[in-house]
Amino acid sequence: MTQLPDPTMSLPAAPLADHLATGCAEGVQDTRGTDLMPPVMPMEMPEQDFTAPFQDRQAPQGAPRPQVALWRILAFSPAMLATAALTWVMQGWFAIGGFMGLELLLLALIAFNFFWICFSVSTVILGLYSLSQRDRSRPTGQVTPMQVALLVPVYNESPWYVLGNVRAMLEELSRVDGAHSYAMFILSDTRDEELAAQERLSVEALRADLPPGTALYYRRRARNTGRKVGNISNWLRHWGAGYEAMLVLDADSLMTGRAIARLTDALSRDPCAGLIQSFPQLIGAQSIFGRMQQFANGVYGLALAEGLARWTGHEGNYWGHNAILRTRAFAACAGLPKLRSRLSGREHLIMSHDFVEAGLLRRAGWRVRFLPRLGGSYEETPATLVDHILRDRRWCQGNLQHLNLLGARGFFAMSRFHLLHGAIGYLMAPIWFALLVIWALIGLGEDRSVIHYFSITNPSRPSWPDMSEPRHVLVILLIYAMLLAPKLLAVLALAMTGRRLDQYGGPARFALSTLCEILLAVLYAPILMVQQMIAVLRTTFGIQRGWSAQAREGGHYGLRHLLICHALETLSGFALSGGILAGFVSLWLLPIALSLVLAVPLSALSGWRAGTSRRGWMATPVVYAEPQITRAADRYRRSFKRYLDMQRQHPAE
Repeated sequence: MTQLPDPTMSLPAAPLADHLATGCAEGVQDTRGTDLMPPVMPMEMPEQDFTAPFQDRQAPQGAPRPQVALWRILAFSPAMLATAALTWVMQGWFAIGGFMGLELLLLALIAFNFFWICFSVSTVILGLYSLSQRDRSRPTGQVTPMQVALLVPVYNESPWYVLGNVRAMLEELSRVDGAHSYAMFILSDTRDEELAAQERLSVEALRADLPPGTALYYRRRARNTGRKVGNISNWLRHWGAGYEAMLVLDADSLMTGRAIARLTDALSRDPCAGLIQSFPQLIGAQSIFGRMQQFANGVYGLALAEGLARWTGHEGNYWGHNAILRTRAFAACAGLPKLRSRLSGREHLIMSHDFVEAGLLRRAGWRVRFLPRLGGSYEETPATLVDHILRDRRWCQGNLQHLNLLGARGFFAMSRFHLLHGAIGYLMAPIWFALLVIWALIGLGEDRSVIHYFSITNPSRPSWPDMSEPRHVLVILLIYAMLLAPKLLAVLALAMTGRRLDQYGGPARFALSTLCEILLAVLYAPILMVQQMIAVLRTTFGIQRGWSAQAREGGHYGLRHLLICHALETLSGFALSGGILAGFVSLWLLPIALSLVLAVPLSALSGWRAGTSRRGWMATPVVYAEPQITRAADRYRRSFKRYLDMQRQHPAE
């Protein structure tokens, strides 16, 4: 049986004076509710210097993996060759009369976009090959018992929601056999006093109801200095020395006891590993937009994740949750300083900290691994298009910061690539928008284009190709096909992972769900392109600030809010449609124009309920056969909600 330490046990603590003398974080005075915490077990967490390399002397020197070079060649080379071939073909269209600056810009934009499209395809193909190679070997290495802290940072979350998840995971852990010991920590940064009171009340009620020997702790900081980074580092500096590993969870995270034990075993067997990331599967989606993302994650995600694991090797990435970290390695190597802005000179928090922390761990000599086939790791997704956009704006702000760290000393090339890739994911949006505008201006050729081109007597303007010619249409179709290829290829992964179509409602319902997901993805893609471009502009001009709590069940947005939110898409769509009707713009842009014109109704549609498990849209195995842990979490959430409602109606005098 897995050992769960008693919440009342006394951990050996350093004298308080010694603790304060180390300068650990913000001091005990900055925390509340420490009566629900174990005694202080401090450890140092120095801030790292991006201008100097760093090597952790405690990091074991593991054997290199020479085969990872082959996987990287197989991932990058096809994308580079395909991009070069397309660029060579298209440059022939502009070669007559010599190249102009705008033509070179257009070619560069097309090549840049096409490379990343091809790279996704080659990654999925690698993943399919990897999945076809059944791994029959058993894990090697001795498992030594570890003290593991499960950390749940919360910020203005619904207490009944968080505690329902926590209870379900504690219940799962109580049934797992193993040598490891686990303790659950709720680390609150909640600013709302009413929510904070409900958090503490819920934790106290749960502690009283748990079996003896179950470890559940709660701490609320008086100031949320450093946001989530500060929350985790505060715990490390005060209590981290008591635990050899920490498993970081989000408020919407769920992990089965088996998945937690397997992650812990993997870290225990690999003394060179500083971080091991699981592949979270999306669950709980009830809306059309949420179900669309959940279906894509459940059907296409594993092949992409498996390919990613192949070419990243020991230079993997960290997504900030559902991952286990070696506590002392993380404290010694991943302390984040503030980042000084090159424009304003002011210091800012590193918002998307996870990518940077993974790079720092690898820089110091620790492995960062990814286990996509672990299973039993879950999270939820935004319910509506607007909620997705709001989250995307926060993520955009953090990922664009990474551009300032590409020159950090000591980072591995693959760590720099992760940082660049995250930023490019958002920079692609304005590039796509620029291509859309140029394509619209090119129109149907010189005679009917919005742009009036000059003759040979005035060669300062480029002579654009007629984009309606069959050979050019074939290239356009090729780009569309490459965009869809990862989805269509990843369907093959179902057979390789042992899944059956009846787990998706049967062949007919699976085919219908796949078509619905592709159609919705095509419709929402132009809207997301415009919104990501807005997010880039908001970040560039300093408009995007803050990191508000996510609406877990989805916000309720009226017509006025939707009209304001999607004004740019709607206006762009009408302008594009007008150009098509007037004959100035190619008919091939009609799907994009239709999507942009319908941005408001599509956004409203995104929040509609997707239906029941048997008749719902785009259902996956987690819908048809809901995992036990998600059923338990839902039951406990309802129980906590009733309890808190009753406490509000009849507060103790």
